[in-house]
Amino acid sequence: MIRAVVSMRGVALARTTVLARAATLVRAGVRGYATPNTKTEETKSLIESKRQASLAGGGTKRISVQHSKGKLTARERIDLLLDPHTFREYDAFVEHSCTDFGMSSNKITGDGVVTGVGKINGRTVFVFSQDFTVFGGSLSQTFAQKVCKIMDRAIQAGAPVIGLNDSGGARIQEGVDSLAGYANIFQRNVLASGVVPQISLVMGPCAGGAVYSPALTDFVFMVRNTSHLFVTGPDVVKAVTNESVTQEELGGASVHTRKSGVAHGAFDNDVEALARTRELLSYLPQSNREPVDPRYTADPVDRADVALDTIVPTDSHRAYDIKDVVRRIVDDGRMFEIMEDFARNIVVGFARLGGQSVGIVGNQPLVSSGVLDIDASVKAARFVRFCDAFNIPLVTFVDVPGFLPGTQQEHNGIIREGAKLLYAYAEATVPKIAITTRKAYGGAQCVMSSKQLRGDVNFAWPTAELAVMGAKGAVEILWRNDPEGRVRAEAEYTRLFANPLPAAQRGYLDDIIQPSETRMRIIEELEILKTKKLVNPPKKHDNMPL
Repeated sequence: MIRAVVSMRGVALARTTVLARAATLVRAGVRGYATPNTKTEETKSLIESKRQASLAGGGTKRISVQHSKGKLTARERIDLLLDPHTFREYDAFVEHSCTDFGMSSNKITGDGVVTGVGKINGRTVFVFSQDFTVFGGSLSQTFAQKVCKIMDRAIQAGAPVIGLNDSGGARIQEGVDSLAGYANIFQRNVLASGVVPQISLVMGPCAGGAVYSPALTDFVFMVRNTSHLFVTGPDVVKAVTNESVTQEELGGASVHTRKSGVAHGAFDNDVEALARTRELLSYLPQSNREPVDPRYTADPVDRADVALDTIVPTDSHRAYDIKDVVRRIVDDGRMFEIMEDFARNIVVGFARLGGQSVGIVGNQPLVSSGVLDIDASVKAARFVRFCDAFNIPLVTFVDVPGFLPGTQQEHNGIIREGAKLLYAYAEATVPKIAITTRKAYGGAQCVMSSKQLRGDVNFAWPTAELAVMGAKGAVEILWRNDPEGRVRAEAEYTRLFANPLPAAQRGYLDDIIQPSETRMRIIEELEILKTKKLVNPPKKHDNMPL
């Protein structure tokens, strides 16, 4: 017992001695020795200083330059895109690891991209926003790792990815590491395709390898006058081809929304682009595993619009606007049009019917009589495949005189490109409803969601004409050696085929309906088709005519 007491006293004495010595060392300022509280405070201070450095981006001067160009900063864009106070940032403390060309002493916390997760209208989205104020938004290895991380998380969580692009391209100082970073992002774009919606906003320069990530996503939007998208810039073009061209002429918003079809839309400024992106997302599901949430509408399901009964001119050569038809049928007259300025002879976009999100495809008689050409075929095929991938029903309005003839179309591959649209409709397993409003001629009639391409419901208006070709063209072929009989034959052909009855009698149409009842009939069929089950044969992947 005595020994135990002595032992305990010895331990206490030793502990007192150690603490006393520690206090002496602290008072003496021995380096590296600090109380736990002091060390914690120093760590907290360092963390906070790094966090503030990340928030500051490239600094006040560079931010001012960004604003002077009419552009928001990376963080300002995120704040406008997402619901207030929902953004949670990842990897704010990341810094590049490059040591070449003096980069070891030139580091900015965050490394040029802001990544994280937030909410849009209460729904989870993952977002990355390139920061042009930091190294011109150039992509480094660690920059790419940040982007890949949130893309991986988006796929796992089943939530959309939105990329805000504003970058000068690869970070030259990092060489192949930067290129590898791009390739890693491209791989994620491909893996995410058809799994979660991917939306790209080009809000500044996007050049070189950087252009291929937006090109792999579902929707690309640009900002007029401030965004540019090209593989090689004007200087390289001048050196190689001796062609003088400005950035805007080479890859501005007008070029890509009207000529190339690379971009799906353009907006006047960053604010409008971000607001419209929020609107688009309301029509889309979180992933291919979930349906689109229905939205309440006060628009009656059984609303009849008698103006539709006379909207199609009796003269088949007179044009009308298919957009007017669509707006009179869909909920609240609202449609979010995609690629509005490209291939205007066909209209695609999202709308709602009875609160349910649907994809709209319609030939546009106002432009080239609604004929299908190369650009129109590719535009519609891409849209149809997106809707099918994400289980969005398709509603197709048909008024098509055929495929555009001519050497230019033939030599540029109208056969291959037109087959893309046929393939898209044929492979689609989502509910497909088609309404033939007037002409449906030749192979184009087959392509536009026909019954033979597993169309679920095919309606026609009384003004519809389903035939191999128009009466005049048919008569010129059939009676080419009998000019006097052509007039009589044309009237006979018109009587036989310039109406929907022959197709309905053969079961190629499910019903001939009054135009004013179209809204009600489509919504009824959509309700029935909610439980549709259709699976294509097992395969590794298809081999559509690319």
